[in-house]
Amino acid sequence: MPWRGSTDTKDRLFAALVYLIPLFESLRFSGYIQAQFPLLSPLFGLLQTILTPLAIIYSINPFMSLIIFFVLLLAVVRNEKISHFIRFNTMQAILIDIALALLGIIFSTLFGSLGLVLGILSSIVFIFGAAACIYGIVQSVLGLYAEIPTISDAVYSQVP
Repeated sequence: MPWRGSTDTKDRLFAALVYLIPLFESLRFSGYIQAQFPLLSPLFGLLQTILTPLAIIYSINPFMSLIIFFVLLLAVVRNEKISHFIRFNTMQAILIDIALALLGIIFSTLFGSLGLVLGILSSIVFIFGAAACIYGIVQSVLGLYAEIPTISDAVYSQVP
């Protein structure tokens, strides 16, 4: 959406970085894929290495994900002084993260005893979650708005 203004390199970098949070969340759904496809181990190792600083931050306090959520929501998304591009991508990353967290709760509650079903559903969630994050990162680096169906519509209604 070019009508919102142009983006500089700093805006692109910050907009791309926020997608690392839901990407980190999606990794908890990757266990079944890692077990079934050991050839993908180097890829998962690289991904975990990239996300290690985020894992360290999350390990500081059990409520760190909630703290990060409120900081991003109140200090970035609701701050009109920050460019729309950063606020849009931050809100979109937050919504992806919320969806992944809710699916994690649902899966652990409903499918805890169904190993194969849980594995397949977790793999699907990981693939879609990781794909949405990678798409968001690539689009942000290119300076474009990542249009993800339904999520982007919700973001446009939240970010003025």
